[in-house]
Amino acid sequence: MTSTGRIRVIGCAVVCAALGGCATDRDTRTPDELRVVTGPVASARQPGPVVPPPSADVVQAASRADPDDLPAPRPVGPAQPLAAAAELTPDAVVRAVLDRNPTLDEMRAAAEAAAARYPQSTSLDDPVVSFNTAPVSAGSRDADYATRVELSQKFLYPGKRGLKGQVSIAEAAAAARDVDDTRLRLVEAAKAALADYYLAGKGTTVAEANAKLLREFRQNAETRYKTGQAPQQDMLQADVELARQEERLVGLRRARQVAVARINTLMHLPPDSPLPPPAEIRRAGPLPDPAELRALAAGVRPDVKAAADRLAAGEAALALALKEYNPDVEFMTAYDGFWQGPGGRPLQWQVGARMNLPVRYARRGGAVAEAKATVARRRAELARLTDRVNFEVQEAFEQAREMDDVVVLYETKVLPAAEANVKEAQAGYVTGRVPFLNLVEAQRNRVGLKDRYFEVVAESARRRAALERATGGPVPTAPPGR
Repeated sequence: MTSTGRIRVIGCAVVCAALGGCATDRDTRTPDELRVVTGPVASARQPGPVVPPPSADVVQAASRADPDDLPAPRPVGPAQPLAAAAELTPDAVVRAVLDRNPTLDEMRAAAEAAAARYPQSTSLDDPVVSFNTAPVSAGSRDADYATRVELSQKFLYPGKRGLKGQVSIAEAAAAARDVDDTRLRLVEAAKAALADYYLAGKGTTVAEANAKLLREFRQNAETRYKTGQAPQQDMLQADVELARQEERLVGLRRARQVAVARINTLMHLPPDSPLPPPAEIRRAGPLPDPAELRALAAGVRPDVKAAADRLAAGEAALALALKEYNPDVEFMTAYDGFWQGPGGRPLQWQVGARMNLPVRYARRGGAVAEAKATVARRRAELARLTDRVNFEVQEAFEQAREMDDVVVLYETKVLPAAEANVKEAQAGYVTGRVPFLNLVEAQRNRVGLKDRYFEVVAESARRRAALERATGGPVPTAPPGR
C-alpha cells in the first residue's frame, strides 16, 4: 500500500472511531435503571450511604433536558384580565397572579436549569484523538511514511456517573419544590392584598354612612338650637365629627390605592390599573383538628420536600466522594508506523489502558469529611424545618380560630348592642332626655366597632391564607358535629 493510501485508511479509521465514541457517549439507561443506586463502595474506609431514589417524573424531565433549547416565553393572558369582572373574588385574583406573576417564571427557569445539569453530569468525557508524523519520511525512498494516530476514551469507575446523576436529579427535584413553595407564597400574598382592598372599601362605606348620619344629627341640633332647646355647641360638635370623617376618608383612599397597586403588581400590571370592587368575604367552614393539619403539612409542604431532596443530594455526593478512592480507566487504540519489528515489518495497531493512582489520600479524605459535614447539616436543616412547620401550623391554626370566634362575637353580640345603643340615644336626644354629646359618643362607638368588625373579617381572611400556606394547600373543613 502506498503512503497516500495509508493516510486515507488512517483518516477513515480515526473518523469512524471518533463517531463511534460520540455515539456511545449518550446515556441510554431507562429511568428505572437511573434510580438504582450502585452497590457498596469497594473501600473499607467508610460504608457508602443509601441514597433515596428520586421520583420518576423528575428523572424523566432531567434525562430529556436539552441545554441548547431555550424555553419559549410563557403567554401571560390579556392585558387586563379582571377588568370585565363584576367583582373581584379570591379565586379570580389567585388565577391571574399565578398566570402572570414573573416570580414563577424566574423559579421555573431555575428549575429547568437545574434539570439540564443531569445530562452534563452523567456524560462521558469527549474522546481524544492525537496524530503524530515525521514529515521528512513522507518523501523518503529509504523509509516508509512514519505516522501515529491514537484514539482514547476515559471511563469513570463503575458507579460514579450514576451517583453524579443522583446528585443532579435530587437538586433538580429541590428546585422544582421551590417553584411550588413560591406558588404558595404568591397565593397567600394575593389573598392578603385582596383582604386589604376589601377592608378599605368597607371602611369607606362605613365612613360615608356615618357622615350622612352625622349630617342628620346636625340638622336636628340646628332645629333644636333655633327653637332654644339646645345650645350651639351641639352643632359645633357635629361639625367636628364630620371633619374627622373627612380625615378618615382621606386615609381610606390612600389605603385603597395601595391595595390596588399591590394586587396589580402581583398580577404584573401597572399599579394604577382599574379593578372591580372586591367580593364579600364569606365565613369559612370550621377548622379541623390541628394534629390533622400538622400531618397534612408534613406530607405536602414543598419546602420540607425540597430539604429532603437536598439531603438526598448530599448523601449521593458523599457516596461519590468515597468512590474517588477507586481509579478511573482510560482505554486507547493506536496505529503506529514509526517503529518496525524484525524483518522491517511496522508495529502498526496497538491497544492499551491508563489509570490514575488514587494515592492523594489527604485530598480525598478532605472531600469525604466535607461531604459528611454537608449531610449532617442538611439532616439538621430538615429536622429544624420540620419543627418550624409544626409550629407555623399550630400558630396559624390558633390565629385563624381566634378570628373566627371574634367574627361570631361581633355578629351576634357587639354590633347589635351598638346599633341599639345609637337608636336609644337618638330617640332620647329628640325628646330632650339625652344630651348631644351622649348621642355623638354612641355613634362614634358604633362606627368604631363596625370598623373593627370589618378589620376582623379581613384579618380572618388573611389568617386563613396564612394557614393554607402553612399546611401547604387548601385547609379541609371539619366534619359536622366536631
